[in-house]
Amino acid sequence: MAFSAKRFSELLGFEERMAVCTSMEEETHGDYVIEHLRLRIGDKDVRGILTRPAEAKGALPAILYGHSHGGGYSIGARELLDGREYLVGPLGPLFARAGYVTLCIDMPIFGERAIVSESAAAKALLWHGKSLFGEMLSDHGAALTYLAGRDDVDASRIGAFGLSMGCVLSYWLAALDDRIAAVAHLCCFADFRTMIELGAHDGHGIYLTVPGLLREADGGTIAALIAPRPQLICVGEADHLSPPLAVQRAWAELEPAYAGAPGKLELLSEPGVGHEETPRMREAVLAFFGKWLG
Repeated sequence: MAFSAKRFSELLGFEERMAVCTSMEEETHGDYVIEHLRLRIGDKDVRGILTRPAEAKGALPAILYGHSHGGGYSIGARELLDGREYLVGPLGPLFARAGYVTLCIDMPIFGERAIVSESAAAKALLWHGKSLFGEMLSDHGAALTYLAGRDDVDASRIGAFGLSMGCVLSYWLAALDDRIAAVAHLCCFADFRTMIELGAHDGHGIYLTVPGLLREADGGTIAALIAPRPQLICVGEADHLSPPLAVQRAWAELEPAYAGAPGKLELLSEPGVGHEETPRMREAVLAFFGKWLG
């Protein structure tokens, strides 16, 4: 039987959740606005940070931003405003100036939710037959539901973006949820079986461990569930978290899914580049969302 979004959801322990905004504080910074949100997701109070154009009429395209890991447990959603050392610069203001409403929430164990260690959280969930990444994706899906329900957002034009952990959050959620109209992901697309073969898998945190996944699917198989929706993949060829052989094998599984959708799958592979965003990647991301979200 072909791998499906339903089966993927079962392996992850993915849950459909709602996010309700309980409070909002607004800051205006010239041509863009920051909203500091409190979202109720199940029984959890979760910080959300949203950027949007200061002056806009009608429903706008939007981007669900998955923040990275990088060992920055205290950062979380602040990445949208402050950037990281491996980003060209913060993307929240940039996306707002380009006309997008962009939302990022703290993932479990990050930002204001960094109250237990990654190891402790992951081990507790694994004992219960669940995964930490399944929890993250469930909350990320709730953030998508909140974003799609806003009056200033055109729910038919929501994209997903992320680098590193945010890359996997973005393309895995897009594989599960077709409300994501287009996805651009950086620096973590790879074949995990090959990562294990090369001894490169231990560079990932335990958060990404999903029991039984590789018996049925891998990175390319999962990304193929997104087809025919547009997908941009950016990698650095010197990145230890996406070695060229692992990218090649994942791409070989993914590319056939887009045979009937010419122009909707793009790969930007940069020689000599490690685990980082580059100006070329940023330019490609802005052009990609401009083309597909308008």
